Parts: sequence; C-alpha cells; structure tokens
Amino acid sequence: MKKRVSLLGILSALFCFSCSQGNAKSEINSDENKINSDMNKIITQINTAKDKVLVVYFSQAGEQYSVGVIKEGNTKIVADYICNYIGCDRFEIKAEKNYNMSYNDLIKVAKEEANKGELPAFKGKIENIDQYSTVFIGGPVWWGTYPQVMFTFFKEYDLNGKTIIPFTTHEGSGLASCVEDVKEAYPNANVLNGFSMYGHDVRTGEKKVIDWLKGLGF
Repeated sequence: MKKRVSLLGILSALFCFSCSQGNAKSEINSDENKINSDMNKIITQINTAKDKVLVVYFSQAGEQYSVGVIKEGNTKIVADYICNYIGCDRFEIKAEKNYNMSYNDLIKVAKEEANKGELPAFKGKIENIDQYSTVFIGGPVWWGTYPQVMFTFFKEYDLNGKTIIPFTTHEGSGLASCVEDVKEAYPNANVLNGFSMYGHDVRTGEKKVIDWLKGLGF
C-alpha cells in the first residue's frame, strides 16, 4: 500500500513539474512576443519620424495672368496633389499683408518688395520643424523668384540638414532663381533641382505631378 501511495506521489510530482515547465515556456513565449511587438512599434515610429514630409507653400488666388480670376491659387492645387499622393503634412504661408488686388497692381507691389528686400510677416507657425526630414517648398514666381513673404519663412525656420524640394507655378518663368535662392538660404541642405508647372496647366496636371513624385522615389 505504501509503495502504491509513493508511486502515486511521484507521478503527481512529475505531472506538476511538467505543467509548471509548460506554463513557464508559455509565459516566456508570451513575453518574447510582447517584446517583439513593442520593438516593431518602436522601429515603425522611428522610420515614420525619419521619413516625415512637409509641404510649405504660398499661393495667390484672385486675378492671374493667363488664367483670369481664380478662387484657388495655382500653387495650392499643386501642393494638394503632392499631399494627397504622399499623405504628408502641409503649411500654407498666409501673408498678413493683403495681396487681394488686380494683377497689374500686384506685379507693381511684388516688384517694389523685391527691390527693397522686404520681408512681409505671415500668420501661423510650424510646431517642431525638426520632425521633418524632407520639405517641399512651393510658390508662384514673382519677379524672378519666390514672393518675398517666403523669404521671411526662410529667415524664421532652419531647414539645413534636410532634403528640400522646390516647386513653382508660373506662366513662362519656370523655376527662375528659386532653386539658387533656396540653396543660398540653406547652404547645408540637400536642395534638389525642383519642379515647375504652368499655372494654366495645373487643373489638369495631377498626373504630371504624380509622375514627378514617382521619379523622386515617393
């Protein structure tokens, strides 16, 4: 009888030991899965932050050369194409100065600003510019370069060390001196050659913009 009890005790102990090992292995596997899951989340967050893209642009509605009076600025439309395709953040430079005037009056104001090197103020601000590794910079061409309010932005935000991609809308000026001016503002940035589009083409030019983005690797 004692032998039987002893044998049952041994079998019971072995069974309990086996169960405890199984539970331990299960807990270890569970912990490993959780650690791997947490690591994947961290890696994803790091990669997302590293590749975060921002589109900064100034756009002017109202009376335009060649396209007449428009409710939505040409550059804004291109910026929308970029953001919709990439899924990135955007910041519109909105001047505090009122540019709502006829085309002829606007070019006079733009010329005067450029000659004086004026830096008009703009509304709003970008929180944590450091989170972006790539910045698109877009605007119309006014007197051979970006509107002066964009140079105010260049003074206020340091984009050195980032990849900068200029783009413009125009009616014959192309990129003008915009790329060179961005390089001068940010000598330690990786400034790409850029992209330009005729203002009268932007409303039917989404494919052209997307093809350009694909060529950049987006």
